[in-house]
Amino acid sequence: MADPLAATPPVTKQISGQSAWQHMEEEPVELRDASQRLVVDAAGKEIPFGSLYKEQKAIVVFVRHFLCYACKEYVEDLGKVPKAFLQNANVKLVIIGQSSHHHIKPFCHLTGYSHEMYVDPKRELYRTLGMKRGEAFVTSAQSPHVKSSLLSGSIKSMWRAMASPAFDFQGDPAQQGGTLILGPGNEIHFAHFDRNRLDHAPINSILQLAGVQTVDFSSRAQIIDV
Repeated sequence: MADPLAATPPVTKQISGQSAWQHMEEEPVELRDASQRLVVDAAGKEIPFGSLYKEQKAIVVFVRHFLCYACKEYVEDLGKVPKAFLQNANVKLVIIGQSSHHHIKPFCHLTGYSHEMYVDPKRELYRTLGMKRGEAFVTSAQSPHVKSSLLSGSIKSMWRAMASPAFDFQGDPAQQGGTLILGPGNEIHFAHFDRNRLDHAPINSILQLAGVQTVDFSSRAQIIDV
């Protein structure tokens, strides 16, 4: 049976958290400036951020550092979005991190993510777009895609840092991410800035907003707090 959300026409609104910009009727100056900034692919090639959505609608997800357990588990679920779903809707899925480009391939291998990924090692895009630093802990903030608790997740992140060739967090641990749906051109369909590591926009909500068929994540075992 087809997912009922898949037939729902996309809408343009903020799902949760803090809106990126107050008004999106016209291209914000932050996005105009950001479009000229460079991102780096796994081979070290630099391309303008604006080229990612110039010709095609794109879901662009900015993540925290690559050792963040919440980001890892969120990206694992992003990796479950079938390429056919995106192709049928003519939509790209792009992740941008803030590490060196050398960490892209290992992170993709770790998470099973096979869509586009780039990095902004100097965090120029994060700053230009106005993404937050520091964590605002909100009691209602949670992600349906994060399986680990704060304690177990932090231990996993520290272990990965210690086991890596160079002890680093592959980005600024204080930097938060966000999600944009952009394009083609300067069209802005959605903007969300994360307030903390658990404030990711739910993936199926993003897909619905972009007009992409949603994904069944329910086969994954659920964690029950007792």
